[in-house]
Amino acid sequence: MRTDADANRAIELYSNTIRRICMIHLKNYSDTEDIFQEVFLKYILSPAIFDTAEYEKAWFIRVTINACKDLLKSAFRKKTVPLEIIKEQQDNLTSSDSEVLTAILSLDKKYKNVIYLYYYEGYTAVEIGKLLNKNVNTIYTLLNRGKNILKQSLGGDEYEE
Repeated sequence: MRTDADANRAIELYSNTIRRICMIHLKNYSDTEDIFQEVFLKYILSPAIFDTAEYEKAWFIRVTINACKDLLKSAFRKKTVPLEIIKEQQDNLTSSDSEVLTAILSLDKKYKNVIYLYYYEGYTAVEIGKLLNKNVNTIYTLLNRGKNILKQSLGGDEYEE
C-alpha cells in the first residue's frame, strides 16, 4: 500500500491525463469521476514498483483505458442511455478546440486512443504500440486514417500541422 504522499504526487502528475482519457471514452463527467477514483484506488493498493516515470505513466494510461472499457462493457451501462453532457463541459474551450474535441469524440474508438496518445500526450507510434499491444505499422495506419477522417470532418487543410 502506498503512502498519502505517493498518492498526492500521482494525482498531481496524472489527474489531467486520466480525466481526458476518460472523457474521450465515456463522454460523461460522472463516469469520468468514478473511473478517476477507481484508477487511483488501484494505484494506492497496487504493489507495483515503477522503474521510471514513463513506466508509471504508461501504467496509469493502460489501467484507465481498461477501466473505461470495463465500464462500457458492463451490463448496467448497456441498459442505460448515456447523457450527452460533453457540450456543457466545452464552455471553457475555444470554438476551434471545441470543434476539434467534438470531431475526436466522434471517431471510432480504434482511432480515439491512438489520436489522443499521439497528439495530446506526445507518445510516438512505437510507444503507443507497446501501450496498446499493437504492431507499430498498425498504429501508423490508425493514425493516418484517423487524421484523414478528422481532416474531412473539420473541413480540410485548415487544421494542418
